[in-house]
Amino acid sequence: MSTSKATTPEQPESRVGWVERFLTRAIWGLLYAGTFIASLFVGRYTTAIYIAIVSGLCCFEFFRMVRRDGKVPNVVLGLITSVLFPLSALGRQAYLLATIFVLFLSVGLWYVYSPRTRIADIATTVFGPLYTGFMLSAIVLTRTSIDGWQGALLSVGVCASLWLSDSFAYMFGTRFGKHKMVPKISPKKSWEGFVAGLVGSVLIWLILAATGFYKLDISYAVICGLVVSVMGVFGDLIESRIKRAVGVKDSGDIIPGHGGMLDRMDSLIFGCITAHLMLSLGGVL
Repeated sequence: MSTSKATTPEQPESRVGWVERFLTRAIWGLLYAGTFIASLFVGRYTTAIYIAIVSGLCCFEFFRMVRRDGKVPNVVLGLITSVLFPLSALGRQAYLLATIFVLFLSVGLWYVYSPRTRIADIATTVFGPLYTGFMLSAIVLTRTSIDGWQGALLSVGVCASLWLSDSFAYMFGTRFGKHKMVPKISPKKSWEGFVAGLVGSVLIWLILAATGFYKLDISYAVICGLVVSVMGVFGDLIESRIKRAVGVKDSGDIIPGHGGMLDRMDSLIFGCITAHLMLSLGGVL
């Protein structure tokens, strides 16, 4: 008798807790996505500025995490170049290459004139802006590849496929996930959630193909949806591996229910550049 009375109240509370967490995550996720989408539709310059700000925040969070591991990156050099990458994507390809060159040259000179600097400090300083600003500049490249609202819609579609993949994986994985993917790195990820994420991503890509605005047939749309979703998961796992290595749960707390900006962008870091490459190689861009 006493056992049933003690355990019965816990079940409704756990369901309420799950609903509250989901609503918090959903509301703040919509706010984040809304500002993101608005920047894409307003124009290429607002897109570049928005991604530059996001890249700077992501790079800052990355540097803050690796400092917990004893690394001492050059935060100033890293943040400046992480912001420059998306802005340079507005121009010719040579601007992106020039930014990479400036990054390596600056870090090299810092290493030469700073005897206490270690190779590990150099590596994390270079990796930070490349991992964030350079990779995320693919969003700007996709946005500027097609003029007008069609370019904005395609860019939104690419990001939405990753957002929906993440949302489907979270919802289905939380409720139905039983088989863990990589429990030592990301204990909450399940194969059930992974499959649901693939479905979510493919749905968005099929919608893009159905619009008829792009040279994107159904079969290639399905392939893009699958590959982009997989690479998004890969990006998520990479960030999870970094967090586990330094002993933190989230990269930050800037977005309630989502953690830091890097937590929110981890799948887009690899997913968006994959989408841009596939769209370019497939003749869509």
